[in-house]
Amino acid sequence: MTLLKTLLLTLAAGWLPHAAAAQPAAPAVLTSPAILSAKAGGAVMLALAQAGPRLVAVGERGIVLLSDDNGNSWRQAPTPVQVSLVAVQFVTPQLGWAVGHLGVVLHTDDGGLTWRKQFDGVQAADTLARAAATPAEASAAAQLQADGPDKPFLDLYFADASNGYIVGAYNLLFRTGDGGRSWQPWQQHVANPKSLHLYGMRAAGGALYLAGEQGTLFRSLDGGASFDTLASPYKGSYFGLLTAPGGELVAYGLRGSAWWSGDQGRSWTQVQTGVQQAITAGIALADGSLALLSQGGDVLLSRDQGRSFTRQPQSRPLPAAALAQAADGALVVAGLRGVTRLASSTK
Repeated sequence: MTLLKTLLLTLAAGWLPHAAAAQPAAPAVLTSPAILSAKAGGAVMLALAQAGPRLVAVGERGIVLLSDDNGNSWRQAPTPVQVSLVAVQFVTPQLGWAVGHLGVVLHTDDGGLTWRKQFDGVQAADTLARAAATPAEASAAAQLQADGPDKPFLDLYFADASNGYIVGAYNLLFRTGDGGRSWQPWQQHVANPKSLHLYGMRAAGGALYLAGEQGTLFRSLDGGASFDTLASPYKGSYFGLLTAPGGELVAYGLRGSAWWSGDQGRSWTQVQTGVQQAITAGIALADGSLALLSQGGDVLLSRDQGRSFTRQPQSRPLPAAALAQAADGALVVAGLRGVTRLASSTK
């Protein structure tokens, strides 16, 4: 496991199962608001999203930063937790969600100005226990309750303001149909008997896709009712999925690996990225081109729907975790040194 996100994840109360014990109390960081600090702009930031013309960055200790000037300056927004946030998505300029350590899910309905907690690892374990339909499911849920909320959510995908998914470690997968007011366990819909970590989820061309550790790829052609295993061309971990406007798909991950599919994952072609460090993020740009970001800060650009990528001559803030495009076309990178607007736009 590599990459800034996963490094931080290993620091999150441990991922290894513990001996069965009485259910522990929720950690204080799940109920304590993030500390507001003038130095928040230099914190480790792990994910970026556009909220209309606004940029929203999330990161360690529950820190959320907002920029209304295309990434030139940032201010901190209050949040109700002090756990690291690793993924964020907005479906409208106002409605967004963020997920992270200890199974936390935050929601905003005012463009990131304020956030409230919708779900956490304690609630996730209790929800699984109530929904358990077999002795094996009941046993697994009881173990999660005994472990405490030490399992992170790693990504999210919302199709609209109501329907979305959160995914995470050990095959954690929940679905909502009411904007996150309630969550249903959904891992039984995925053929993942080893409970491998799920790192990314995206939709393309009428299908839903999941990507994870050890080359794990899943696809749903029935709106998420079932996810079938795809034959993977790669045995290393995939950290995310990038989708093109035409439905093409790029799976990216360890050691600069990227693979392209134009047939809903039935076949894959390796993409020569020219980088050796992990690919940590990918986005579709306003002009229809695609961009990947390496952990080393390399920006790779594709103008052929992901079949090939060319390394761009931008500055390199190290190490890098997330990428977004500002309203003026500039690229913005988040990572160990906060959030940086790159010196030049894509050409």
